[in-house]
Amino acid sequence: MAHDHTHHTNSSIASAFFLNLAFTIIEVIGGLYTNSVAILSDALHDFGDSISLGLAWGLEKYSKKKRDQRYTYGYGRFSLLSAFLNGLVLIIGSVFILIETIPRLINPVQPDAQGMIVLSVLGIIFNGLAVLKMRHGNTQNEKVVMWHLFEDVLGWIAVLVASIVMYFYNIPILDPIISAAFTLFILYNVAKNFMNTSRIFLQAKPEHINLESLEVKLLDINMVQEIYDLHLWTMDGERSVLTVHARLKADTTVMKMMDIKKTIRNQCREAGVDHMTIELTFENEPIDFEDCIIIDKP
Repeated sequence: MAHDHTHHTNSSIASAFFLNLAFTIIEVIGGLYTNSVAILSDALHDFGDSISLGLAWGLEKYSKKKRDQRYTYGYGRFSLLSAFLNGLVLIIGSVFILIETIPRLINPVQPDAQGMIVLSVLGIIFNGLAVLKMRHGNTQNEKVVMWHLFEDVLGWIAVLVASIVMYFYNIPILDPIISAAFTLFILYNVAKNFMNTSRIFLQAKPEHINLESLEVKLLDINMVQEIYDLHLWTMDGERSVLTVHARLKADTTVMKMMDIKKTIRNQCREAGVDHMTIELTFENEPIDFEDCIIIDKP
């Protein structure tokens, strides 16, 4: 099953990459022909997307390598690295497009509306197919790519509506307005995804795990006196990792310790933790950590 998911992920991103690259070439030619700043700005934007998708394709494939002596947790975070770099590229590209759009807002030029209609329909088809290819993605990398492609579809729908209006009415300022609005919309959503990816990189607690509830359940385990030095993070947005120390009563037997470890493991799995490291100490043992937080029974 893991192999099937890996193959599906790689083929989905590869398909999205080639669809996006092909349409970028069409956009550049069409944007120059129609004299539309909205289409030219989106062509530049899609060129950045193509670079991002190519990077995502390569790093997603690389991220499936097994653990080794260099990366003992495996290569999963390379997929996260791709999501981070993609977000960075899209933010820089969006800012550049906004700067280039401002002169057209001041001095709008009527584009070829009929050509824009044709390119808009093609944009909806090409980006729509790419979204369908990516719709079952699970990794942070795939989610960033899929949502961005979906935003492109919405952008092309907006361009289609504006071009139809300009076909019947001479309102050239609609072209740069659509370009600016679409870019701001993308910038807002990309920035949100970028912040989420950054939090994962900085080892923030996974949002889907209720840490306070887990702490209470661990303290409720018989013979457990304290929980301390508890750390929880996620490797790539999918796999969560936890390390914890549990202080036990001095008269705890070896058999009971085994049961306690098993109970802690089960509680962590139920909370959504995938990988855990559990250390058991006795009540008279000194704590070696200066900055750890000790959680006592209430």
